[in-house]
Amino acid sequence: MQGSNRALIVGGGTMGFGVAVVLLAGGWRVDVVSPTAATRESLPKRVMQAMQRLNKPFDAAALAVHADYARLPWNEIALVVENVREDLALKQSVFAELERLSAPQTILSSNSSSFPISEIGKGLKTQARMMGLHFFMPAYLVPLVEVIRGEATDAALAEKVGDWMWALGKRPVQVKRDIPGFLGNRMQHALIREALNLLQSGVASAEDIDAAIRYSFGFRLAAAGPLLQREHAGWDMSFAVAQSLYPDLSNMQTPPPVIEDMVKQGRFGMKSGQGLMAWDADSIAEEKARYEQALQTVLQVFEREGLDGRPKPEGS
Repeated sequence: MQGSNRALIVGGGTMGFGVAVVLLAGGWRVDVVSPTAATRESLPKRVMQAMQRLNKPFDAAALAVHADYARLPWNEIALVVENVREDLALKQSVFAELERLSAPQTILSSNSSSFPISEIGKGLKTQARMMGLHFFMPAYLVPLVEVIRGEATDAALAEKVGDWMWALGKRPVQVKRDIPGFLGNRMQHALIREALNLLQSGVASAEDIDAAIRYSFGFRLAAAGPLLQREHAGWDMSFAVAQSLYPDLSNMQTPPPVIEDMVKQGRFGMKSGQGLMAWDADSIAEEKARYEQALQTVLQVFEREGLDGRPKPEGS
């Protein structure tokens, strides 16, 4: 079923590359547009290496890399996934061009992690076919994909894209209100905000804060989401804890000095060699390999168990 589908990925960086791997692994033909020569040159090798790690065959003929839109087979493209940097004006200009060039039946989507989809699509004449399609890094390992409906998005098209994601082995969720951060990033940043608050307040070290999350409720999250966990524990207990704890949780409206100072000093983490921790080429390679292997192990558990919420086959 997937073999006849073709997708265009706009942007070949970390996210665009990951989405390309997802689609290629599912049998789609993929075109990637990147204006950066180094990205275009490295992309096929990066894709091949990721496919090897997934134990998937790589058909080089299914991947085409372009510098611009000039030679794209627009009538064959079923789905566009935009992955340019988080700049609203840039994204709006990209979609204006995509709307002008694409076939009327092509679904246009943005992999934005923060901007409301309706804002990105503002001014488009065909907003019904435009939606968010938000993957999480690394896209070819993390199962979740958010399908976000803008104010004018055709719900049937959003469901169709969700069906495509199921067929690709992902776990789509339908985000029916176009709110900042959607689902995953809102919850992720609520957690990060409290973690930074604890660090800023000197309650614990960065290493111990990470350990407290990873080896307690973070460990359980691979088995059940927070709401299902409350079903296990009991909502009466959760209610009682919330009454005493919620007033003391961080509600800061701006990032705390601990992160603001790091950014001002150029301490961005691995990409600059220093964040909360010091990094060099060897430690970065070692940590990335460990991280990806750990994710693959968890993914294998999910695959054995089956992704919850998968639609049942007709007639079952």
